[in-house]
Parts: sequence; structure tokens; C-alpha cells
Amino acid sequence: MSNFYLNAFLLLFVAIDPIGLAPMFAALSADSDRSQQRNMAIKGVTLAALILLLFTLVGDSLLRGLGIGLPAFRIAGGILLFLLAIDMVFARQSGLRSTTLREQREAEHKNDISVFPLAFPLIAGPGALTTVLLLTGGHRGDPLMLLGVLGILAGILLVTLLSLVFAARILALLGETGANVVSRLLGLLLAALAVQFVLDGVTTVLVSRGG
Repeated sequence: MSNFYLNAFLLLFVAIDPIGLAPMFAALSADSDRSQQRNMAIKGVTLAALILLLFTLVGDSLLRGLGIGLPAFRIAGGILLFLLAIDMVFARQSGLRSTTLREQREAEHKNDISVFPLAFPLIAGPGALTTVLLLTGGHRGDPLMLLGVLGILAGILLVTLLSLVFAARILALLGETGANVVSRLLGLLLAALAVQFVLDGVTTVLVSRGG
């Protein structure tokens, strides 16, 4: 049980990446004053929390409606998270964990970035949505497990909010190089966990066919 919660914390922390969001938020909101930045941070995190909560509640039903089994989603989700880990290890920017160049240009001309690109895709992006569904899928009959994951998610979103509010200080303390070092270390952990998801999915399929 404790291993599950530890894995849940690591997966969600890496997928959302509160530390890595700080420099991106600081750059996108450079033309706003501190009060506006704080308001955008609060609004963005709140909207992202609602998106993640909605996906947690209806994502499993959506998969069943599409005829997608949990083992298949574990394999696909593990591959997606592995690609995310590669981006983190090599400090690359892609649509999985950051905005694309076109999205950045669009955001530069907006006064309020709280909805796009902050809430989505920076916070509640494909990686975070996939991680939430992977963690909660198969545990619908265990309310305590589900509440535990939601509690961990709420804690990480709180850390994300603090990271955005104090983005300038974090950027001054770590710098881009320091943020990349932290991101690379977390990426290694994510790669291992992503491979485990794929192995679990493949094992479930093989056992079911063998039975």
C-alpha cells in the first residue's frame, strides 16, 4: 500500500513538474505585474484541478465506452510517459510537457494565460491526465485508495501554486541549468515507472490469454 502511494506521488509530481513550470510561467507572464501573476496562478491551478478531477471521475467510464481495456491503456500510457521521461532527461521541449512554438507565440499576445496555456496543457497536460487515469483505473471499488490519490494530487497542485507564485525567486535560485538537473533526475524515475506500467499491462494480457 505504501509503495502505491509513493509511486503515485512520484508519478504525479513528475508529470505535473511544479519546479519545471516556474521558469515557463515566469517567461509567459513577464509583462504582468505580481498581482496579475498571482491571480493567473490561482486561476490556472484551480482550472487544472477541475480538469484533472473530471478526468478522474469520467475517464474510466470513457475507456469502457470506447471498448478500451485497462491493460491496453496501461501499455499505451506507459509508452506515453516513457516519451515524456525522454524529454525530461534530455531537457527537450515538446507538446507533452510544454507548449509548442506556435502555442508560445499565441500565449505571448494574451494578457491572461491562466486557461491556455497554463491550466492546459502546462499543468493538466496529456502526461498528467494519463497518470491520473493509470493510478485510479482498477481502484474504483476502493474509495480509500481513490481518496488517497486525490489527496496526493491536491498536495502536488498546492506545491505547483506556490511554485508559480514564487516563480521569480525559484528561477533566481536554481537558474535554468538547476531546473534542468532536477528535471533530468525526475525523468529517470519516471522512465522506470513507465516501463513498469508497460510490463504490468503486458503481463495482464498474457495471463488472461493463458487462462
